[in-house]
Amino acid sequence: MRYEQLKNDYSRLLETLDLNSLKKNKDVIRSCTKRICNNMQRYQNVSDMMPPQLIGIIHLLEASLNFKTHLHNGDPLTARTVHVPKGRPPIGEPPFTWEASAVDALKLKLNDLRKEGDYLDFGELEQWLYFLERYNGMGYRKRGINSPYLWAGTNHYTRGKYVADGRFDPYAVSKQIGAVPIIIEMIEQGVIETNIEGLKNEKKD
Repeated sequence: MRYEQLKNDYSRLLETLDLNSLKKNKDVIRSCTKRICNNMQRYQNVSDMMPPQLIGIIHLLEASLNFKTHLHNGDPLTARTVHVPKGRPPIGEPPFTWEASAVDALKLKLNDLRKEGDYLDFGELEQWLYFLERYNGMGYRKRGINSPYLWAGTNHYTRGKYVADGRFDPYAVSKQIGAVPIIIEMIEQGVIETNIEGLKNEKKD
């Protein structure tokens, strides 16, 4: 599905996001945000295609901020990727630098979207969420579940998780904080200079 087909869905979820649902994981959210910010220079080095904050969030979700692994999926940089997407980067020889692999990962996803007619400028928060969901995969949407990659740690996710490539467990619960709580924290800290239109809850610490 293309961005314009899903934009209103992201807007709806943002409008109904309960900021109070983030409180129980506030320490983890702040810790993750701090670690991303500490690495911001490296994300800026590969950020010609998108905001460095977004790259940092992907790095957190895919690789737990480990610079010895591929941004594609967290596989070690000592070889090409073995998990989806396999065989990346296709050019060069391992061990790869984190930067070279990151550029390949981001170009790969952006090119896939452009082939479908999606040209993102990342000027809307909904575009961030769309890119993140496409980066991880749209399998949750097909099952009627809000992706934990985005919404884990919020009122929009309860359970259901892919525990391996192509293997879904409807009772598994993601233990990883999703992208949205990190984005909210970044906005509150001024790391992301934007407003989330439609959020009905007042900010509460």
